[in-house]
Amino acid sequence: MSHALDLSLEGRVISVAADRGHHFSKPPRDQIVLVEGHGVEGDVHAGPFVRHRYLARRRPRLPNLRQVHLIAWERFAHLRESGFAVAAGDLGENITTAGLDLELMPLGTLIELGPTAIIELTGLRTPCVLIDRFRAGLKRQLRSAAETRPPFKCGVLGVVRAGGAVAAGDTARVRLPTTSFQPLPGL
Repeated sequence: MSHALDLSLEGRVISVAADRGHHFSKPPRDQIVLVEGHGVEGDVHAGPFVRHRYLARRRPRLPNLRQVHLIAWERFAHLRESGFAVAAGDLGENITTAGLDLELMPLGTLIELGPTAIIELTGLRTPCVLIDRFRAGLKRQLRSAAETRPPFKCGVLGVVRAGGAVAAGDTARVRLPTTSFQPLPGL
């Protein structure tokens, strides 16, 4: 990934969200607590094994690489310019950041949030049919042209490597992998 050195390595948390139930959007919270190897405390997608409804029905013992969903605030601004009213938590993300090119980060990137929490990026969130049920035509806005990187523009997924509280206003610092720069796969 040749442009990896051009990535912004510090940003901030704009909003945090969690939901105990399988709903498309997640309500904003004052803070969330990340639990190492588990995800967001009290969130339906937390746990060591896959919690995504489609995947969990087919392969319930798969490791959960989707413990935390992050999306850039800048994506919402782009969507608003395209006529879609979307706010933090609306796309089911747990953490909304500003100033980070999340979807361009390589596999294995560590995002330090607040004083102690660390998330390791495992993949891109792939937009599904539920996005169009939320807002008709939105899925198309969240996909890139056929050969463009990244192929999806719907945020990133990760696992919690170190726990801690995360709230709006916290810093978000990036630690890039020291060896390879593989693009994030779709999950």
